[in-house]
Amino acid sequence: MTAIEQTEAARPRGTRLPRRARRNQLLGAAQEVFVAQGYHAAAMDDIAERAGVSKPVLYQHFPGKLELYLALLDQHCESLLHAVRTALASTTDNKLRVAATMDAYFAYVEDEGGAFRLVFESDLTNEPAVRERVDRVSLQCAEAISDVIAEDTGLSKDESMLLAVGLGGVSQVVARYWLSSESTIPRDKAVALLTSLAWRGIAGFPLHGTEGH
Repeated sequence: MTAIEQTEAARPRGTRLPRRARRNQLLGAAQEVFVAQGYHAAAMDDIAERAGVSKPVLYQHFPGKLELYLALLDQHCESLLHAVRTALASTTDNKLRVAATMDAYFAYVEDEGGAFRLVFESDLTNEPAVRERVDRVSLQCAEAISDVIAEDTGLSKDESMLLAVGLGGVSQVVARYWLSSESTIPRDKAVALLTSLAWRGIAGFPLHGTEGH
């Protein structure tokens, strides 16, 4: 059950929940409010109301709005990194691996909770703690992709990292455009088109230790 689903399940006031369940419920409510209003326009009152709890209950779990936002950001940065690592490990066929990685970004952006907006479209990137988390997850995703490129092509660490940053950046930018433009192209077709573009480039590097691609 996602944090937002727990929020829906626990909406009525007065319901006592285990601490962990309550925390997840509050995170789900905060996600809805932050995604809809942005950080600056959101108020702790709004989040408490959305969760169906009093403000004192909210403050028992999170001392302030920034701490709540950072906890939510940590959760969704970890989700993105897990999705990318899972995609990379899902197959040893490199073309399918590229497709799976692209699709991980599309699936992350398409999630109905809109959590990607907290990571890729935050209105709080001037806050050092937010910027550090966003930069870190982008770097970690690129490093995961880079490790595979380096292993399979024999390219240097710097060369592999450059390609990995490009692949990750293209994936998230195109996925966000696809969603925001309300494209009529189905997700699987969009992923296939982007994979075709990326594969034409990455396939030009021969597999390490072979003469083939």
